[in-house]
Amino acid sequence: MKTTNFLLCGVGGQGVLLASVILAKAALSQGLDVKGGEVHGMAQRGGAVISHMRLGDQVHSPLVPYGQCDFMLGFEPLEAARNAHWVKPEGLLIYNTYRVPPSTVAAGLAEYPEDLDAALGRFSCRKLVVAASELAQGAGDIRAANAVMAGALSRFLAFPLPVWEEAVAASVPAKVLGINREAFRLGREAVG
Repeated sequence: MKTTNFLLCGVGGQGVLLASVILAKAALSQGLDVKGGEVHGMAQRGGAVISHMRLGDQVHSPLVPYGQCDFMLGFEPLEAARNAHWVKPEGLLIYNTYRVPPSTVAAGLAEYPEDLDAALGRFSCRKLVVAASELAQGAGDIRAANAVMAGALSRFLAFPLPVWEEAVAASVPAKVLGINREAFRLGREAVG
């Protein structure tokens, strides 16, 4: 498999890193080389979180080259817009509709941009909007939006469904496994 580049972005508390773990475990179970790195920022305070992930037969660097991202998961629309320049023209940007206002907006120092769809429209990559937070709420917990996003992504990779299900089971605590399994299923169905 040629190297495939992923970028996952959002804000602290949205589960960006857990979704990265699910992707990595699925890829590792298929014998792929996996490299990744994260930028946490002020994640615990709602700051930006970015995770680079690269998968392939042999991967030499953990960082996605600028403009060479094949798949981007944007857990928050503003973060998706801020990072869309990483996605190559033939790439796919999947983003959640749920807004998490940055601290400057919460403090009244700035306004949340209203027309993010137009801002994202200037990028030539394919775009797929998923109401991940709403679907996660329907599964039993809004915090399972990361599993919804992983489910949506799973439709575009050739890993068998049981591989994804095992990766989810190996990545989340047993007490929330049922919710995360359902959230993953809903995300997969949302784009299927």
